[in-house]
Amino acid sequence: MKRLNQVKVFMLATALITSLAYSQESGSKELIEKKFDALDHRLDQLAKAIDDIQWYNKVGDVANIDKVFIVGPPPANVPNPTAMGAKNPVKFWAYVFIPTKIDRSKKYPLIVLPHGGVHADFTTYHTHIIREMMVQGYIVVAPEYRGSTGYGQSFYEKIDYGGLEVDDNNASRAWMIENYDIVDKDRVGVVGWSHGGLIALMDIFQHPNDYKVAFAGVPVSDLIMRMGVHGEEYEKEFSAKYHIGKTVIQDVNEYRKRSPVTHVADLKTPLLIHTDTNDDDVYAVEVEHLIEALKAAGKKFDYEIFKDAPGGHSFDRIDTKLAKETRMKIYKFLAEYLNPPFPFHSLKDLEKAAYK
Repeated sequence: MKRLNQVKVFMLATALITSLAYSQESGSKELIEKKFDALDHRLDQLAKAIDDIQWYNKVGDVANIDKVFIVGPPPANVPNPTAMGAKNPVKFWAYVFIPTKIDRSKKYPLIVLPHGGVHADFTTYHTHIIREMMVQGYIVVAPEYRGSTGYGQSFYEKIDYGGLEVDDNNASRAWMIENYDIVDKDRVGVVGWSHGGLIALMDIFQHPNDYKVAFAGVPVSDLIMRMGVHGEEYEKEFSAKYHIGKTVIQDVNEYRKRSPVTHVADLKTPLLIHTDTNDDDVYAVEVEHLIEALKAAGKKFDYEIFKDAPGGHSFDRIDTKLAKETRMKIYKFLAEYLNPPFPFHSLKDLEKAAYK
């Protein structure tokens, strides 16, 4: 991947020189900006294609891997609603991982695993997590919901943070149940970190009967609070014309609607929440706001606030001993409700599964 980044920098530099020369001739600043946007999206597509190949190298020994093209609701923002096909469902990709060692005559638990990040995507960053889930006998679907990177500018601009992307996530669950007889519809969990944690929370709030259990790690919990601490550049991701189109000051209710903390009264699903006091992305105070709101609503749930855990925002997804111990806690919680056929009993089990 280091080599890929070097290639990307070189291509961007070459494009910059060419485009600057062109802009001096044409005087079009807007045109050069559009060209850079288009180039960046093409490079994201290239990075996605390369990373997709890596999945087979990294987890192919424990998982059968597929990538399927499915649908969610129509776009949130349609410039011309009367145009042909304007209200068609949004098509998106989803990764499917099925353990190689399972008996296909039986049914197995499913984990829906939405990725984190504003305009991010599901990558081999999750290698060890997928390996750990495969060895325990979980089937996994990881949706590349609307707004994900690596699929071109048009798909990127379909982003609907905390909105229809949640429906995409739930649509991937429904597709798996409809298309795979080996999926047990009564043993479905949702697991997400960061923005994926927000999606996990919103999904169980909106569809409480669809999920047996949920884990939300360092979850984005309150968009209003978040806009206040992350600054103008971050806010532009949300106030863009193709997205919400307004700042939080201009439409506070729209941001409240997209925040898990607003919907705590709807919790019915067993839930585990983790946060870290030295998280430099989703500050612990934001997650603590969610925790206190759940308590105030009289909800039963589990949580743990980690004190200055090494790794900050990704403290339990990296490869430290603490991270692996923390994932053991997560898997133990999930297993109580999903009953995987091959649960981990020790840290050695996890290490043997994840690290070849």
